[in-house]
Amino acid sequence: MSKNRETLKIVVVGHVDHGKSTVIGRLLYDTNSLPEGAIDRVKRISKEKGKPFEYAYLLDAFEEEQKQGITIDTTQLQFFTKRRDYVIIDAPGHKEFLKNMISGAASAEAALLVIDANEGIKEQSKRHGYILSLLGIQKVYVIVNKMDLIDYSEETYHAIKKEFNEFLNSLQVTPLDYIPISAFYGENIASYSAKMPWYHGKPILEAIDEIPKDKDISHKPLRLPIQDVYKFDNRRIIVGRIEAGTLKAGDEIHITPGNKTTRVKTIEAWVQKDQTDVVSAGQSVGITVEDEFFNKRGEIISHKDVIPVVSNRFRANVFWMGKNDLVTNKKYKIKLATAEVEAEIKSILKVIDASTLSGEEKALRVKINDVAEIIVETKESVAFDEFRNSKVTGRFVIVDGYDVAGGGIISKAEEAANLKSGFVKDDLYLNSRIFDEYYYSVQDNSIKMFRQIISCIMWVTK
Repeated sequence: MSKNRETLKIVVVGHVDHGKSTVIGRLLYDTNSLPEGAIDRVKRISKEKGKPFEYAYLLDAFEEEQKQGITIDTTQLQFFTKRRDYVIIDAPGHKEFLKNMISGAASAEAALLVIDANEGIKEQSKRHGYILSLLGIQKVYVIVNKMDLIDYSEETYHAIKKEFNEFLNSLQVTPLDYIPISAFYGENIASYSAKMPWYHGKPILEAIDEIPKDKDISHKPLRLPIQDVYKFDNRRIIVGRIEAGTLKAGDEIHITPGNKTTRVKTIEAWVQKDQTDVVSAGQSVGITVEDEFFNKRGEIISHKDVIPVVSNRFRANVFWMGKNDLVTNKKYKIKLATAEVEAEIKSILKVIDASTLSGEEKALRVKINDVAEIIVETKESVAFDEFRNSKVTGRFVIVDGYDVAGGGIISKAEEAANLKSGFVKDDLYLNSRIFDEYYYSVQDNSIKMFRQIISCIMWVTK
């Protein structure tokens, strides 16, 4: 692949046995993107085991290559067309897909959702459609596979298209198109199939070549989550990765949630040849600023005209994969961009059956593999964006103990709750300040501030 060519990430999902692996194997084969000798090796192994050759076995060949020490990621496969390069993110199943979403699939710009024409739409097909909508992936091709098993029936194809469209449209997801194929025989993969003359769309490889890339994120509002602050000689260098936008030396910047404004003094570089005054999305950078503020990991740098939201409460859609149920009034850790903060689930608004879109209102818990709408309250104010405006600063994970147990996207900010400093016991609260001292009065069974004693003594001595 050329480093200068455009790259598009596509996640491939589908119900077990609907032929997703065969679709991927065929894409690799038809674009000549397989390791040398992979086809011959798989054919030989199939023959030795007395099995017919299948393109799905090509993924097993990739796994074997990995075991032998060759760096090939079995969940992120690369292929290319004349137009551009592709990274396919393979999601093996519903549970595994949830994990993949947190670790990388959420970066996909488009999706192929595979449905078996013979079996029809299954619950898992609908769950995947729902999860794609949660991730904000709108560029979706529905691949109606195994058309050979229904004698390439146009009627069945249109029935599947009608039923699934009704479901996806209710999620505000409008597929780019439905493509009828037979992955096993290569029908409508790289070229048109004469066996489906009634289909007037494009085969898969031509169709995905026409998927528009997302807008260059370097043109979006600046988002630079602070990773750390380093002290070199007399310089305090703020470091982080620019997730969106462009930053120049001399720019006036705003730092949230600390509500500080300053200017970029310099953009630092390890070596002179890398010195620049302009950096943009995707680059890890170090900067110095004009004012000596206390900056810390988790704060977000932006331009002052378009700043992130600052609050300690937000509404979110989450997918849960923890061993223990997600419940209210329990301490969790939220990781949002570079911020890590203690939080509670204040309310579970709705637990949703992703296959029917029915839900349990005001639920008490969220079980493994459930999706839900919740209100999160953090112990301190954090900076974030709604997911539709900024994916990186609008996405978070939930840590239960030491395990990443769920992930979510922020749908909207809620009115901030009062951040109280004092003593809290159940519903009882006593306001306090840092230098206040308290004592327990046995006489009236109450807690009193120490200064009341001082006042009393002064009054008596008078």
